[in-house]
Amino acid sequence: MSVFAGQGDPRRSVELLWRTADPPGRRRGSPGPRPGLSLDLIVDTAIALADSEGLAALSMRAVGERLGRSAMALYTYVPGKAELLDLMYDRALAELPAGYDTGRGWRTALRAWAADTRDFHVRHPWSLQVSPARPVLGPNEHAAMEALVRLLETSGLPAPVLRRVVGTLLHFVRGAAQAIADARAATAATGTDEREWWLARMAAIGEAAPDFAERFPALLRVSTAEEGAEPDAGEAGAAAPPDASFLEAEARRTFDTGLGILLDGIASAVPRPS
Repeated sequence: MSVFAGQGDPRRSVELLWRTADPPGRRRGSPGPRPGLSLDLIVDTAIALADSEGLAALSMRAVGERLGRSAMALYTYVPGKAELLDLMYDRALAELPAGYDTGRGWRTALRAWAADTRDFHVRHPWSLQVSPARPVLGPNEHAAMEALVRLLETSGLPAPVLRRVVGTLLHFVRGAAQAIADARAATAATGTDEREWWLARMAAIGEAAPDFAERFPALLRVSTAEEGAEPDAGEAGAAAPPDASFLEAEARRTFDTGLGILLDGIASAVPRPS
């Protein structure tokens, strides 16, 4: 389920993201709130909570409990959960490099960017729930976009095309990260081992559709191609049922293949000298 950033007060959210004002409830020159808390500590704790328990577990109360404080103590620093989510997402993005060396070519640099961004989302799977439809618009989000745009500018893409390539790459990388995150989370979320799930359904489909191989020959050819096995006409599925590690490895191979095709497409869009 997607969540949307930017639902708090616009001015207050921007002030907190860009650190242009004191925390809520504190006037300049007045005594600070109880020592031991800070905006950064609250945000880091919230990120750790979302990393371990998911975004559904995030609340001001839950963050406060991890810090040994009440939710009310947090409101001194953050107006509410909406602003906290913005701060979490932008602070986590600070993990990404601020730039990429294009000395070995833009394609090599772009592969590094794609892997870094994919791995960022896999480390913080909750970030995939933050919809790109409403960007956070914090300094680290802008810095991450700046790094990608500067990298792509070295390819020679015209600005209007480059802008749309940025969107294409972001969608591709988020989709790849989602596949890896889902492969890791499926067993814990459903209580069913990956191999058990596939075996049960392959057996059921084999009974329901004994002519599966004749009806879907192309699917079987593709699904067994890498293993080098011939599809069994009496089997509904292909080769051995996958486990979670196989699914993640396959998601990473799919990422590499798809990225290579995207890079070729980007290269073809670069204007050639007349």
